[in-house]
Amino acid sequence: MTLLERSSEPLPDRQAALKTWLPRIAVAMVFISVGSSKFSDPMWVRIFGQIGIGQWFRYLTGVMQIAGGVLVLMPRTALAGVVLAACTMLGASIAWLTVLHAPWNAPIPGVMFAILVAIGVAEFNRDRG
Repeated sequence: MTLLERSSEPLPDRQAALKTWLPRIAVAMVFISVGSSKFSDPMWVRIFGQIGIGQWFRYLTGVMQIAGGVLVLMPRTALAGVVLAACTMLGASIAWLTVLHAPWNAPIPGVMFAILVAIGVAEFNRDRG
């Protein structure tokens, strides 16, 4: 086998790195973006006003989402970041179903929650293996 033939074969380490880092980067981008929008988007002010706990809860949720996004990028804290972000998505689904009475909006954070659980299980298994 020539060097050229060998270089065209996918490297197992490269594939493993992609399987690890692509979901982390995607989660980080989504949660840093959405979390940041909690501080400036009037839509979030209105939604959190309807929830009725107070605007401090909007800030807390934004901080939790940004922190989750950042923690996901560090291998030692990735699982904690996934858990933190997943908590916000579970809370959002519950809020849409109960307090906000808009069940058609619940699948969006519900699907994100399911994706985060899948990533979290993969991270947990990677840490143990």
